[in-house]
Amino acid sequence: MAITDTSPAPAVRAPAASPAEQTWTPRLWGVLAVLCAVLFLDGLDVSMVGVALPSIGTELGLSTTSLQWIVNGYVLGYGGLLLLGGRTADLLGRRRVFLVALAVFAIASLVGGLVNDGTLLIVTRFVKGLSAAFTAPTALSILTTTFHEGPARNRALSVFSVFGASGYSSGLILGGLLTSFGWRWTFLTPVPLALLALAAGMALIPRDKPSSDGGHDILGAVTLTGGMLLAVYTVVSAPDRGWLDPVTLGSFALAVALLIAFVVTENKVRHPLIRLGILRVGTIVRANLSIVALFGSFMSFQFMMTLYLQDVLHWSPLKMAMALLPVGLIVAVGSPFVGRLLDRYGTPRLIISSMLSLSLGYIWFLATAGDAPNYAVAVFPTTILLGGGFAFGFSAIMAQATDGIADSEQGLASGLVQTSGQVGCALVLAVVTALVASDGQGSGDFSQFHPGVNLVTGVAVVGLLLNLVALGFRTKRH
Repeated sequence: MAITDTSPAPAVRAPAASPAEQTWTPRLWGVLAVLCAVLFLDGLDVSMVGVALPSIGTELGLSTTSLQWIVNGYVLGYGGLLLLGGRTADLLGRRRVFLVALAVFAIASLVGGLVNDGTLLIVTRFVKGLSAAFTAPTALSILTTTFHEGPARNRALSVFSVFGASGYSSGLILGGLLTSFGWRWTFLTPVPLALLALAAGMALIPRDKPSSDGGHDILGAVTLTGGMLLAVYTVVSAPDRGWLDPVTLGSFALAVALLIAFVVTENKVRHPLIRLGILRVGTIVRANLSIVALFGSFMSFQFMMTLYLQDVLHWSPLKMAMALLPVGLIVAVGSPFVGRLLDRYGTPRLIISSMLSLSLGYIWFLATAGDAPNYAVAVFPTTILLGGGFAFGFSAIMAQATDGIADSEQGLASGLVQTSGQVGCALVLAVVTALVASDGQGSGDFSQFHPGVNLVTGVAVVGLLLNLVALGFRTKRH
């Protein structure tokens, strides 16, 4: 789920203006509506396609291994180029980058709804991830440069932040309805909405001048994205090919080489995607590891439940969507109130509460699901625990990632933690898919998914222990 962070992005250049100087004109509301619509579309698209995965697999003859690429193709495209997207907006102009990326999103959605080949469908998802890597940071940058610092910007951010989770919740319901008519509608429905947003954006978003200095780190973006794609491919293909097969070993070695090349590049180029020295800050390292635990476990569990509830238990797409809806509703309703909890309890305790809630949710499902889980006993309590864990954890981790960081590197810190979340999600999902797919055609019951749920539980527990240990050291020092 590509919920966008609402802390400053790499392209932010806030104007020095008094909060009292800005009046909320109809044009200003229009700009905010366009930005929120695009964020809403992103959340809508992710959840609708998630609901449709079993139907896509059945019609196109895709295995579980192939289906995970529909998720991971998007995630890796988004995570691999997110930092480059923010920098590109600086260099070429925020308005131009935003509108071009939104047009690419619409075209990829249209093509995805028309293709009959699984590989082409995965390619369209990767392209949509690439477009989101440019629209997400650019939309936030447009917002923070359009609305003056203070009450106006805070008000705009509070509205903006709700739309990602709201889109995700709406997508579950709409995805269930549309998949009943055919999975292609989950790809085609965003097209007219994206075109409307594009037309409104062209009319309302103010023109801006590109930056006169700076540069792209193209080599860094290519080595990072290529290394992660190859690493995920190696993990998901290894069970069929063999972990000691020469192709597997060679693929893994090449992935490592690309990631090493990325590190070397970041230390040498003038304008790196990531200034690696920032990783010496303990809170940033913990935040990045925590977001891996959060996104990796949450998205992988949702992937398994989508397949389990529809393919094994034969629930309809709409029934499955309604079963998971409480997660999205809790995130949408609870996220705006997390700020008050952060002020009162601080980020470490809230992140610990999040990881505990996630861990208990997975453990509860393992303990109660069985071969025919009762919704009231097994599924509903799990969704409540996971929704609370995600709502608390996402905002708290984002806050921790930028806490105490200089203004000049706020964008870098927030972009880095978002990238870690997407890349971590891809890697955990790859391993989960390998575990689930190792059962061959499936045992026809929950036992096929049991190893995968064990893994996501372990990932969440590791995230919990990491933050408990850090809090313990912090308490001793004081």
